[in-house]
Amino acid sequence: MDAKEDIRERLAIEDVIGEYVQLKRAGRTWKGLSPFGNEKTPSFVVSPDKQIWHDFSSGRGGDIFTFVQEMEGVDFKGALEILARRAGVDLDQYRQTGSRGLNTQTKERLYEANELACKFYQIQFSKNKTALEYVLKKRAFTKDTALVWRLGYSPNNGSALLDYLKGKGFTEKEVQLAGLTSKSYRGGLQDMFRGRLMIPLCDPQGRVVGFTARLLVDDPSAPKYINTPSTPLYDKSRHIFGMHLAKEAIRKKKYAVLAEGNLDVIQSHQAGVCQVVATAGTALTEPNVKALSRLTGDIRLCFDADSAGLAATERAIPIAGKVGGIQLSVITIPSGKDPDELIKQDVQTWQQIIEQPHYVVDWLIDRYAGSLDVSTALGKRQLSDVILRVVRQLPDTVEQDHYIARLASMLQVSKEALVNKLRGTTENIAPVRRRANQIKPTPVDKAISDKTRLEQHLMALTLMKPNLRDVLYTLDPEMFIDATARNAFEFLAEHPDFDGTKPEEVQKIAEYGKILSLVYETLYQDVESLELRSEANRLQTTLIHQYVRMQKQILAEKLQTADTDGAKTLLKQVRDLDALLRNTQQGEANGPKE
Repeated sequence: MDAKEDIRERLAIEDVIGEYVQLKRAGRTWKGLSPFGNEKTPSFVVSPDKQIWHDFSSGRGGDIFTFVQEMEGVDFKGALEILARRAGVDLDQYRQTGSRGLNTQTKERLYEANELACKFYQIQFSKNKTALEYVLKKRAFTKDTALVWRLGYSPNNGSALLDYLKGKGFTEKEVQLAGLTSKSYRGGLQDMFRGRLMIPLCDPQGRVVGFTARLLVDDPSAPKYINTPSTPLYDKSRHIFGMHLAKEAIRKKKYAVLAEGNLDVIQSHQAGVCQVVATAGTALTEPNVKALSRLTGDIRLCFDADSAGLAATERAIPIAGKVGGIQLSVITIPSGKDPDELIKQDVQTWQQIIEQPHYVVDWLIDRYAGSLDVSTALGKRQLSDVILRVVRQLPDTVEQDHYIARLASMLQVSKEALVNKLRGTTENIAPVRRRANQIKPTPVDKAISDKTRLEQHLMALTLMKPNLRDVLYTLDPEMFIDATARNAFEFLAEHPDFDGTKPEEVQKIAEYGKILSLVYETLYQDVESLELRSEANRLQTTLIHQYVRMQKQILAEKLQTADTDGAKTLLKQVRDLDALLRNTQQGEANGPKE
């Protein structure tokens, strides 16, 4: 993966563009007013699925990098640096190993360093009485559980792991890049983890990519948990703890339980309930949801019942809606226990409650209603403030209407009052968060943008509908002024039977093909085949007319200064253009070729 792909995976295109353009959800896409003109009807479309944007008013389009280039007035390198800062990507790690990022050999060295560190910690664990007592007695984990999860202990002598890995042939730079060391107060390197219980963090294939480390002695000045910092192998926002051991159970049970603590996950697995995983704290992210959605669309949250857990649950709703196809629900643990306590006391109750989750919006309504006095005007306002904020982020309008009706009945107010309140704030609109340093985009020449749009629409039709490609037979590459449209035309000329099944062909047109498919889906997806044929013929005819008119203007200027022989040549070109125009008009008169 190179830097560009790393950034693209971490950032949602609608969030990036939403910093510049006020976007409103429109089905699976987002729409807004074009930033390149002064239109009143939104023609600017963002597709999260395809990770592209397209401005139908000017014909411009691309990905997050081209958009930032346009809006900030920078080149690709400048856009890369802007977006890298936003995504938290360290470009230096890619520059050190070339434009393709860390090479396979370097990454394998980091995997090997983490694997050796894990084995080192396991050996130390077997020798440390404090760590063994905490795991086997206080946490009540079995020896088999400790082995399966590869629990370990980090010695508290400063550089034991670093010395061990150096003895195995690793450089200090490699150990630091793996996230296993930190700088000491004296300026040298020391072990990142010291005197802690070590819980390995693994990727979905079971390879160790980092560690969570828990303090084993009371020390008010030290954090209870610390994690591996961001490394080429470990990204906190993308990691799901226990996925490598839970994925088969999730597929089988067809749902996933998302807990808050790593040790809660281990306790549940020990009890035989293995469809349980955890994120880093309560920060559920879009990459987390996307990763789980590959296994199941049923995600059940089991966060603490405190204010942080409540806030995390609210934040999860729009994330699940953005990914799509996710049923989000909440597991309520009785008596305020955490999962670890409940599982140790009564595993059957744990199994029962995860089988009986509450749909997330219903759960939020019940939680807030239980803490507010909804008989008062203040309580009604506070509850409606919270719940309408959630309802506004639901992608389905029928579901929105259901909860407005429920809230109206609960608060004893009219649906109209709640609908008006919902509309009083910006419904389904992503806030524009950043305008201060925005460069005014280059204005678009109307004639050029009109022709660019025409060419894009023609290529969208012929790319997505192979039976319309015969309209391209009378065209030539020089008739296209837009370079990407011209390249697409030449691609279809070389691959007239292109159907998207051959990866080597798809790669040649991948980026522009996404834009053309978005144009087709927006304009033509529900149009009858006869109308599509008529539109393809119209676009072809218009393109040829524009080309002939432009060429005649050029020839007329040349005729004014041409000698006799030159004039004869120019006049022949004029006659050829007239013949092309007549043939086009005749073809148009013959009607559709279905």
